[in-house]
Amino acid sequence: MRIVGDPPTSEEFPSQADAESWLGEQRSLLASGVARVTLSHDGRAVYGPMSLDAP
Repeated sequence: MRIVGDPPTSEEFPSQADAESWLGEQRSLLASGVARVTLSHDGRAVYGPMSLDAP
C-alpha cells in the first residue's frame, strides 16, 4: 500500500491497515502543506483523494 500526497509525498506500507494507522498519526502532513492524500495499491487508487482538513 502506498500513500501519495498533494503536493507530492509518498510512503509505502505492507498493508492497508498499516497505511491507515500511520496516516491517522500524521497531523504534520497538513502542517507541511499536504492538503489531500490517496491510498493506492499496485498503482491503482484504493480510495482518495482524501482531504486532510478536519470536517
